[in-house]
Amino acid sequence: MRKVPEITLIFWITKLLTTAMGESTSDFLVSRINPYLAVMLGGIGLIISLLLQFMSKKYKPWIYWLNVVMVAIFGTMAADALHKQIGVSYLSSTIFFSLALIAVFWIWSKTEKTLSIHSINSFRREIFYWLAVITTFALGTAAGDLTASTLGLGYFSSIILFSGILLIPVIGFYRFKLNSVLAFWFAYILTRPIGASLVDWIAKPKNIGGLNLGDIYVSLSLALLILLAVLFMTLDKTEFNKEHTKFEEKS
Repeated sequence: MRKVPEITLIFWITKLLTTAMGESTSDFLVSRINPYLAVMLGGIGLIISLLLQFMSKKYKPWIYWLNVVMVAIFGTMAADALHKQIGVSYLSSTIFFSLALIAVFWIWSKTEKTLSIHSINSFRREIFYWLAVITTFALGTAAGDLTASTLGLGYFSSIILFSGILLIPVIGFYRFKLNSVLAFWFAYILTRPIGASLVDWIAKPKNIGGLNLGDIYVSLSLALLILLAVLFMTLDKTEFNKEHTKFEEKS
């Protein structure tokens, strides 16, 4: 049975919310407790959520999105730890995670003969799916920090930049028949730096280009919005009866 949700508007809205929450929650935890302990706790949370996901026999909104939230938090911590604790530059980590993602997709394609997200119906395909998701979150985090910090664009300009790049898969798919698999993963990667840059702009102090609303308050607000979105998807009885959207691959 299918283990992932349909690609609808509520999917993309919730995806952006989780990326934003992952950034603000990670920054709050790392600033309040030992960074290594924070990463360890994030890793434990991710393992627990993954176990719940793999043990489930079908797609369940609360389990799936709990997993995405934990991926967002841990992926952000992993990318930040490489830079702040080990000293790896944002450019190097962006290149590293880009190559890692290419490797995941290449092995996935060679093994399963498809990258279709609508055929995640086996244990092995689910492993590839979540490896790709984790890597895209880490890549998006590194890329967002690269533009905001290393290139000096700041948070707001980074939002504009990545939102503009996001138009490539959107227009490419709807106007020029861009491959649906490529369009989906292209958009999936870009929503990460958009969400992260947006929440940093809202939460961070004014002296570094933010609005200074605070990570903890922003995280709690995002958590509430995510809960409402998951509740909506849970109560939506047509979830499994909808026709496939244009992002669905023919397989």
